[in-house]
Amino acid sequence: MRHRKANVKLGRTASHRDAMLRNMVTSLFEYDRITTTISKAKALRPLADKMIGLAKNGKGDLHSFRQAAAVIRKREVLDKLFEEAAGRFSDRTSGYTVMVKYGLRKGDAAPMVILELTKDGQEKAKVGG
Repeated sequence: MRHRKANVKLGRTASHRDAMLRNMVTSLFEYDRITTTISKAKALRPLADKMIGLAKNGKGDLHSFRQAAAVIRKREVLDKLFEEAAGRFSDRTSGYTVMVKYGLRKGDAAPMVILELTKDGQEKAKVGG
């Protein structure tokens, strides 16, 4: 029985799932938006929020930098995140990403979304509108 099991398996082994989420979070911060399935985006959101939280501590905090470097594998993406996160997300405590439904994937009709980082001045999505 899977009672009280928090993470979603996504049909992969633990090592494959970790590698996939690391690649996806790196791509999200590199390009500011990615297109993926809803279930992968929902699994990616907490990891992206955690990386932004670490980046908001600043590059002077070596421990936060190393924790983020354990997940984000490209140094230039890591530097970009730590340089712009403090200014870009300073007014927010959460809600750093926005999911926009995109349609269905052609091959298997999986529901797709565009997951993107919030822009400066962009408000959080309102419930029911």
